[in-house]
Amino acid sequence: MALIKRTPTTGRTETHERKQDRDCAGLQARLDDPSSEARRWAARDLVNCPDSSGALVNRLRMEMDPSVREVIFTTLTHLGDSTAVAGLVEFMRSEDVSLRNEAIEAMKQLPDAVAPIMRDLLTDESSDMRIFAVNILESLRHPDVELWLREVIERDPHINVCATAVDLLGEVGSHDALRSLEQLKARFAGQAYIKFAADLAIKRIQED
Repeated sequence: MALIKRTPTTGRTETHERKQDRDCAGLQARLDDPSSEARRWAARDLVNCPDSSGALVNRLRMEMDPSVREVIFTTLTHLGDSTAVAGLVEFMRSEDVSLRNEAIEAMKQLPDAVAPIMRDLLTDESSDMRIFAVNILESLRHPDVELWLREVIERDPHINVCATAVDLLGEVGSHDALRSLEQLKARFAGQAYIKFAADLAIKRIQED
C-alpha cells in the first residue's frame, strides 16, 4: 500500500488566520478569538490601525498568553498615542510583575508621548510609581531628563525614590546638578547611603 504524503498545514493555518477580517474593525474583533495565533496576528496587524489602542489595552487586561501580550505591547509602542500611554500607566500599577515590567519597558520607547505626563508620574502618590518613573528616565532620551531628576532629589520626601534618582543623575547629570546634590545631602543628613551616592555622583560629574 502506497504511503500518502501529508501536506504540512502550519502555513495554511497561518495564512487562513491572517486572511479573515483584515479591516481594522475585523482585526479588533479577532483580539477576542479563542485562538492565540489569531489574536497574535490581529494584534500585530493593528499597527496599521491608528484608533486601535483602546481595543489593545482592553485585550491586555485579560490576555494570558505571553506571546500575544508581547505583540500587543509592541503594537501599542508603535501607535504611541495618549490612549496607549494611559493604558501603559495603568499596567505599571499592576500586581502582575511581568505585565508591569513590560509596561515600563514600553514606556521607555516613547519619549515624546511620555514627556507630557512625566512630572505627574514623578509626583504620583505611590512611591513605587515614582521609582518606576525614574527607571523609565534611565532609557528615555529626552532633553529634560536631568531637570526631572534634579526636581526629584530636591523635593521627593521618600529616601528610596531619591536614592534611585541620584544614582541615575550621576550618569547623566551636568554641573547644573551639583547644587541639587549638595542640597540632597543636607536634606537627608545622617543617611549614609544618600551621602555616599551623592558624593559619588558629584565626583563623576566633576570628572567629566
